[in-house]
Amino acid sequence: MTRITVAKGDGIGPEIMNATLKIILAAGAKIEIDEIEIGEKIYLAGHTSGISDESWDIIRRNKIFLKAPITTPQGGGYKSLNVSTRKFLGLYANVRPCASFYPFIQTKHPVMDIVIVRENEEDLYAGIEHQQTDEVVQCLKLISRPGCEKIIRYAFEYAKQQNRKKVTCFTKDNIMKQTDGLFHQVFNEIAAEYPEIENEHWIIDIGAAKMADTPEMFDVVVMPNLYGDVLSDIAAQLTGSVGLAGSANIGEECAMFEAIHGSAPLIAGQNVANPSGLIQAAIMMLNHIGQNQVAEKVHNAWLKTLEDGIHTVDIFKEGVSREKVGTQEFAQAVVLNLGKKPSVLKSVQHLNNYTLKLPKYRRRARAKKVLDGVDLFVHWNGTDANELANKLQRLEIGGIKLNVITNRGIKVWPDGFKETFCTDHWRCRFRPQQSTEISKIDIATLLTRAIDEDIDVIKTENLYSFDGKVAYSLAQGQ
Repeated sequence: MTRITVAKGDGIGPEIMNATLKIILAAGAKIEIDEIEIGEKIYLAGHTSGISDESWDIIRRNKIFLKAPITTPQGGGYKSLNVSTRKFLGLYANVRPCASFYPFIQTKHPVMDIVIVRENEEDLYAGIEHQQTDEVVQCLKLISRPGCEKIIRYAFEYAKQQNRKKVTCFTKDNIMKQTDGLFHQVFNEIAAEYPEIENEHWIIDIGAAKMADTPEMFDVVVMPNLYGDVLSDIAAQLTGSVGLAGSANIGEECAMFEAIHGSAPLIAGQNVANPSGLIQAAIMMLNHIGQNQVAEKVHNAWLKTLEDGIHTVDIFKEGVSREKVGTQEFAQAVVLNLGKKPSVLKSVQHLNNYTLKLPKYRRRARAKKVLDGVDLFVHWNGTDANELANKLQRLEIGGIKLNVITNRGIKVWPDGFKETFCTDHWRCRFRPQQSTEISKIDIATLLTRAIDEDIDVIKTENLYSFDGKVAYSLAQGQ
């Protein structure tokens, strides 16, 4: 028996949650429920995240959270509860199955059945941004080994549990060799632990094009945060009905399961809402806690109900649908189909009672870290890199010399092209020559000399090698 936290939310939330719970309990789900109140009422009571401290305590104690949609009031500095939950609870994996249900739901891709597994915490979504000069702002792309290992292992464990045959990785490591390169490297390492599952890697641009054109080529797809955010929405749209999709947010300690649609207050209380998205989320929850046979029973019954043409108003179509029903009537139809399987749509089969094996990250032994040099980022309004180089060479100390100047990643000194357009943001690399070494004291000396020469250094970046491997990018053109 697993104790879970349930929130019925706002708008259509209570209706679709009641329908969902009715189905999974009838299917034999071994759960005990603690209900909490979240959403609009809690926001307006003064909790800016839409949840009370007591409710946080219940979620953290039970670890499993099944959540209906909520309404976030407009204005007033109210924070997204979804974002808060993901960040506070460390929910590193966003999992979104995107399948077609043709011919019962119209789509241009009738055999599509993809699961997008998206990293949920890092990448550009860390939200670390700075304006550095009049013309240039930066956003830091953070990719960590723990983040990569957790999300990629989850993708393979999910594929194993769901009897899926292939895991695909999307990155752009032909350009971002350090960040996306690490993601690809860890993918290869973990893929080797699952020889029974096919693995492949695609560069994100051609991979996305293939997904949009031929989604049946893919099965489980794992990728960093930004790519996953974009492609999960594209994949859901390709199926023909975003409203049927559920999603999971998985962490090392806790997990949250929800529909991907909103609270739809205009149709609340009318018994017309489609509970399918939350049903799909509940199926994912049951799989997560190891109740795979119950999940399989609910999933197949839901597919059989779609196939029988028993549809809510949002998907009802003359000539395809047989009966237009309300929320609770749809739920009752699913209950009556428990134990049955679809005959046109593909039935689902999971590994019986297989709980995903997701060990906590274990830090590796520290590598030998050597300081190779330093990049000084300079705000300078000139346009001639040779003039800037003359200024910077006054900073040189001992054998530590100016090595290269770049602008937006392109080498502009030495031997730059006059046609290269330059902004006011310059990366100026200092490296030791031959056997000379560089220390952090040397970097401090360079910065002191820059102050004396009235050179505006806006940030520095130390250049390191780890176990003899260079761990920083070279300039384009070097």
